[in-house]
Amino acid sequence: MKVKSSLKRLAAAAATTAALASVPALAQEVVKIGYSGPLSGGAALYGKNVLDGMQMAAAEVNAAGFEVAGKKYKLEIVPLDDKYNPSETAINAQRLVQEHKTPAILVPHSGGSFALQTNNEAQKYLLLSYTSVPQVTARGNKLTLRIPPEFTGYIGPFTKYAMGKYGKNVAIANADHDYAKAWTAAFKPAWEAAGGKVVAENPMSYNRATDFYSGVSRVLASKPDVLFIGGASEPTGLVVKQARELGFKGGFVIIDQAKMDEISQVTGGYGPLEGSIGVLPVVDDPAPVTKAFVERFRKAYPGRNPSSEVSLNYTAVHATVQAMKLAATVSDAAKIRANLDKAMKALPDQYNPHGLDGVDERGGSLANTRVATVEGGKVKERALRDFK
Repeated sequence: MKVKSSLKRLAAAAATTAALASVPALAQEVVKIGYSGPLSGGAALYGKNVLDGMQMAAAEVNAAGFEVAGKKYKLEIVPLDDKYNPSETAINAQRLVQEHKTPAILVPHSGGSFALQTNNEAQKYLLLSYTSVPQVTARGNKLTLRIPPEFTGYIGPFTKYAMGKYGKNVAIANADHDYAKAWTAAFKPAWEAAGGKVVAENPMSYNRATDFYSGVSRVLASKPDVLFIGGASEPTGLVVKQARELGFKGGFVIIDQAKMDEISQVTGGYGPLEGSIGVLPVVDDPAPVTKAFVERFRKAYPGRNPSSEVSLNYTAVHATVQAMKLAATVSDAAKIRANLDKAMKALPDQYNPHGLDGVDERGGSLANTRVATVEGGKVKERALRDFK
């Protein structure tokens, strides 16, 4: 009898211990933010950079503790590959909403963002759009955050620098996806209005091709002073490399999707990029908060440097979490969106290495944009006021 009684007590104690051990797991629910972007193909590095920034932020949120309205949560990023195909983005969004109950989905391309804007308001999820195309916010979608500033702010400075340094004849040899087309549609009339001439147009499939000799040869036959290029960084690097190998001596205007530091890894340094103008690489940003972010990233991802895809989407996740806290909800997308401006402004500097200043009423982020040129084989930071 004593043996049976002892066994009963041990069983009861074990059951109590198990029940207590399960309490934290039950108390801490999971909030999921979806991601649909390219994780394979020519834009895979671009997509991975976006995802790494998101996951770095999620790790910090969970380490610090994530509590909303007195309830503890764990943040999880759910990534799906869409191969840069808007149709795949739309399919992924349905999976993320239906299977994972994501209150927000981040998409790093304009085509996919437009695809989701057809129903995200009806399905009540927040679109975190990593594209600088103005139309993403101009559509009036009330559940959209455009993460980077509009690219139109770059066009005047890029035109003034390249035309003044090299000449008035430009050949367009950028990518052929929706984002690059939007850039071309804005850049071409601006270049012509400044007195320049477009001598050739040959967009190329940066996300699928690995050899650009024929396309680059075609535009170089028009004897341009400047090449207008850009898409994902790796294929952009191949375009630069092959243009130099074919004897091109002019400058490059590089759309903001491509990053000079990543291009230089393909070209064998900054030498082939001499005379280029593009966005300022994160690793060359002298701001102390950005330098500290770079070191944290290098520690988390040894052997790698962060791009602006990393830093801006890192901030977007932190801002979304902060907005959830201010809105006292992890599921009401409208309330979360309504608090994004306050959330962005309230972010500690360490979570905002790009220095985003807030969110306007249309859902577009605000920032003091800076650019960079390559002179003497080195990156030189340039403020937009330098080109006025």
